Amino acid sequence: MNDQIKDTNPREIIKRFEDNLIQIATPYSTGTGFFLKEYNLIITNEHVIRGNKNAMIAGKTFNKQIVSVLYLDETYDLAFISPPNDHNMSAVSLGDTSTADEGDSIIAIGHPFDLNFTATQGIISNLVHQKDDISYIQHDAALNPGNSGGPLVDKTGNIIGINTFIIQDGHNIGFALTSDNILKCLHDFAKGNGVKGVRCASCRNISFEIEQKITNYCTFCGASISMISLIQEYEPYGLCLTVEEMITALGYNPAICRKGPNSWSLQKGSAIVNISYYEKTGLLVGDVFVCTLPENKINDLYLFLLKQNYLLQGMNFSLKDQDIILSLLIYDQYINSNTLLKLFKQLLAKADEYDNILVEQYGAKWKNQLDQFDKI
Repeated sequence: MNDQIKDTNPREIIKRFEDNLIQIATPYSTGTGFFLKEYNLIITNEHVIRGNKNAMIAGKTFNKQIVSVLYLDETYDLAFISPPNDHNMSAVSLGDTSTADEGDSIIAIGHPFDLNFTATQGIISNLVHQKDDISYIQHDAALNPGNSGGPLVDKTGNIIGINTFIIQDGHNIGFALTSDNILKCLHDFAKGNGVKGVRCASCRNISFEIEQKITNYCTFCGASISMISLIQEYEPYGLCLTVEEMITALGYNPAICRKGPNSWSLQKGSAIVNISYYEKTGLLVGDVFVCTLPENKINDLYLFLLKQNYLLQGMNFSLKDQDIILSLLIYDQYINSNTLLKLFKQLLAKADEYDNILVEQYGAKWKNQLDQFDKI
């Protein structure tokens, strides 16, 4: 182990990344990214935003917004996207993989399972794992869906990799593309002077969108590639289209509200409503996180919620950990645009009504700890 490097307290490292970490969502997937101020780019995995020319991002220091994809690289599973407007993200740095050793402590940071900002600790198991002639760091920090694109941070607080994949059914066996590979791709992308580019998986050269006529063929070897500007915009259909029409009618931008496949989130007053469509069962669910449980009067609150469940029609209260949730469940065979809009207007109105009652009369806590990641 390199004794010349000064260790940093893990809590200090995690705090440093709180306002740098970025939540990324497309109609097809969700993941994590981090901002490199030196390059003015958000770094993530290519598989997180594959098939999209734009992505929704959210962070602690800025509101949700749509940004452009600038670089796609299937070979290294890397992607660069433009930073948000009016942000105040902290500066973090790429570290040097050569200063790390097997057995060193590391921290994996990301947004797994749609949770906001989760950090897991582990150690480096294998410093140089080769896959298709590309180096990865093998480590045992817990990774889950949503962690992809998040930073792997060393004991000094520098980024030594980007968490990229795991072994299915393996026990905490994760792999991060090394920081020297990230740096190589940043330098390669810089040759295009900010022009959008795609690395060809066949010849590994980058085709930049500098030609008068952009085509989906590599300018070096002629292999088929997907140039960013030619990627087709996502067009919802079926019930997803109905949901997004309803979201538009409520005064929200559906593209901003998307949280991944068949999933949306919007805010009404102090409440957050998450909408999910389970295509296999045909069930559409609207969950409003109204507020959190009080420290006292819990029995009185339980009795009130049970009574409301008896009185409410088509809605019901439930508890998840400390959260009080008001839910609406509908099967898709009963849904049309007018019905859906009416039901969700009722759900949002009830949620806005109940949070005041629960806080003022039963001592529940406002759900104001909902992170900026969830706010519009």
